Amino acid sequence: MRLRRIAPRLAVDWQRIMHRKPRGTRVPPHYKEVSMSQRSLSVAASWSVVFAAACVSASVFAAPPVKGSLKGGGTGQLEYTVKVDSKTFGNTQETRKIRSGETDDFNWKSVPPSGAVAMPDGCPNADNLPRDANGAMVRQTQVRLAPSVDAKGVANVQLSFQAAAPKGTRGVTAGGKSLQCPDVVSVSQVKWVSIPTNGGSKSVSMSDGTRVTVSIKH
Repeated sequence: MRLRRIAPRLAVDWQRIMHRKPRGTRVPPHYKEVSMSQRSLSVAASWSVVFAAACVSASVFAAPPVKGSLKGGGTGQLEYTVKVDSKTFGNTQETRKIRSGETDDFNWKSVPPSGAVAMPDGCPNADNLPRDANGAMVRQTQVRLAPSVDAKGVANVQLSFQAAAPKGTRGVTAGGKSLQCPDVVSVSQVKWVSIPTNGGSKSVSMSDGTRVTVSIKH
């Protein structure tokens, strides 16, 4: 009977001991300040990360979408076909997709009907003339298109034409040596054409009679 009375009292005393604040273990004020400072820094750092992430997300979603050129479909590209008809430089044709505001180069090389003409390295301007694998001169045609589509759906195209071809040979003295070099025929001109982007074509003639036709397919 006595043991039953003592047991509850021991339990109460044990709980008091466990919950009693120990004496002589007060936390100095400066430790509290350090703890609060660390907590403030931690909170500030967390908010900085959140704010930076929000700024990045905002900048990504605020960026304007890339738009294609007018009348150019989803990619902003139109099909440009360049056709060259020339007795001197040959007949060629090619189609490419070009965006408004961009440029593209069409480049063709071919052997003239009379064959390639041997060209020694000492010939004038030899490094800038079209040559085959053996170093002989062949003919070359280059066309650069630079279209710009306006609000009315018209492509204003700058057409740069450049071509060169050998026409027999001629005697040249270079570096004290007599050389037989190709007799070069060349043309270099710039033209402007305006073509509707819904389907149209325009032809221009060069000084040597070469005819260049540019057509657009939407």
